[in-house]
Amino acid sequence: MPRKVRQLIADLEQAGFVNRGGRGSHRNFEHPKGMRVTISGQPGHDAHHYQEREVRRRITESKT
Repeated sequence: MPRKVRQLIADLEQAGFVNRGGRGSHRNFEHPKGMRVTISGQPGHDAHHYQEREVRRRITESKT
């Protein structure tokens, strides 16, 4: 079962990413190290596989 967009947002915020806003259903997150990721979709919607993969990759990069 796919995760929800709100879960991806929570993971990013827990890893130190800050929501920089966006237009419509898009949210732009930025880490103090300079990494950025954009998440689209309403918080209750299922996240796409590519979104989950991108969030995992960015969180891993932020830890190194």
